[in-house]
Amino acid sequence: MESIPHIHNRISIQVSLSGYSFKVESPTGESTLSPWLGAETLFTTPQLQRRYEAVEISLLTPKVTLVPEHFFNPAAARMTLGDVVNLREGDSVEWVPFPSFGAVVLYSNSLDESLSKVISQTVLTTSGERAQVLPEMYYILRDLYECKEYNKIVASWQDSYLHLGLAQGKSLLLSNVYYAPDFVTAEYFIFLSLRKLQFNPEMSTIFFRTPLSEESEMSLYRYFRSVERI
Repeated sequence: MESIPHIHNRISIQVSLSGYSFKVESPTGESTLSPWLGAETLFTTPQLQRRYEAVEISLLTPKVTLVPEHFFNPAAARMTLGDVVNLREGDSVEWVPFPSFGAVVLYSNSLDESLSKVISQTVLTTSGERAQVLPEMYYILRDLYECKEYNKIVASWQDSYLHLGLAQGKSLLLSNVYYAPDFVTAEYFIFLSLRKLQFNPEMSTIFFRTPLSEESEMSLYRYFRSVERI
């Protein structure tokens, strides 16, 4: 499911411990972007009470890493992920290939939350199928690959974690999750990564998959050519 043909009448939902946000593309090509919403709105939000031709659900799990596909060993998946993130004994470990970047996304969706599961049972495709809940990093990679810019920057920030991906052309340069309890810290990691990879913010657009406050957006605009929500 790495490359999904562009379908109008689709919904993309990002889920974290504190709630969710979504983007809806209508059959006419119009887009609706939500703010960050609490779980209590799940059954009163009209956009979640209908079916779509395509449904994408991502969980902003910090328990994620990328492994070069030629090094990936399914039998060692748990040990590999446990080497870079803190896994508890009962945490599930899953993976999904991303061949366009020659990688496998290794992750755990065990975050003591049930919202992503409820949403996957509630928001179905027109054929009645449930969407697989994938890590936010998978969709960051997808958006990096499909981005038309040469210097590509895609990020999400919510619940104290910054999910960040950088690429040039079709080459992936960075894919990481940083602990960032406030947006100032998130900006620190963004600019540190750009400096290491010699990206010029003034010549770049940064794309966010999660909502930004007006204050955060204006702060980014001081440095970047453009700030866009996707």
